[in-house]
Amino acid sequence: MSDQSLIPVVVNGAAGKMGREVIKAVASAKDLMLVGAVDNNPHLLGQDVGEVAGCGALEVPILNDLQSVLVLATQEAIQGVMVDFTHPDSVYENVRSAIAYGVRPVVGTTGLSDEQLEDLSEFADKASTGALVIPNFSIGMVLLQQAALKAAEYFDHVEIIELHHNQKADAPSGTAIKTAQMLAKVGKTYNPQLVSETEHLAGARGSLAEENIRIHSVRLPGLIAHQEVIFGATGQIYTLRHDTSDRSCYMPGVLLCIRQVTEMTSLVYGLENIL
Repeated sequence: MSDQSLIPVVVNGAAGKMGREVIKAVASAKDLMLVGAVDNNPHLLGQDVGEVAGCGALEVPILNDLQSVLVLATQEAIQGVMVDFTHPDSVYENVRSAIAYGVRPVVGTTGLSDEQLEDLSEFADKASTGALVIPNFSIGMVLLQQAALKAAEYFDHVEIIELHHNQKADAPSGTAIKTAQMLAKVGKTYNPQLVSETEHLAGARGSLAEENIRIHSVRLPGLIAHQEVIFGATGQIYTLRHDTSDRSCYMPGVLLCIRQVTEMTSLVYGLENIL
């Protein structure tokens, strides 16, 4: 396959745990071409991102200027893609910058507000540029959410517990919020109150999402990413759980999104909407 037919890819947050996995996945894909790597770690600037990721030299240095790297993805025959695994504080500006440069963003960073998503959607529409915002790239999580929607037809009581490593910056997770939003669209209000509750410690009952769904967040070293959706009814509990044991499980979803976003002209939220 010639370079002219390869999809150019920029990875933002390239030295992070997810970023390194994306570097390895892109480097091993025959239809993709890694053209840039961005990270703010001052100790890694200028280093070969392949060496940092552990997949061998790729002759792509780590830089800390996103806009200069985005330019590299606009100089190829095929419109480039930016994969973003950075920080909730910077993801909104990162996505706007990518769209402004004509580079299609695939976003795994969570923490975007509803208002920011709406603004980015309008910006992508005006630019006729595809964008994918994916709270969770795991096929298993998509299946869990679909099973939860089916269970919601029969159960009126549900709570969500999400568990992540203690370096995750936002809570609740984007995946848990997305799951609650999906359940809310079933058309019912959950967890009818039977008693007047008192929290002796603020937050003991978790955060309150749409349609009275509670979300509880756990942050501990040793965890990666895990979620439980627990349904309850008289005499029974139905628990759906997804566990991540290695970040490589997200890479098939990431590669699918890179390939599909090049054919899109608007913003799509959620992996289930492109499967």
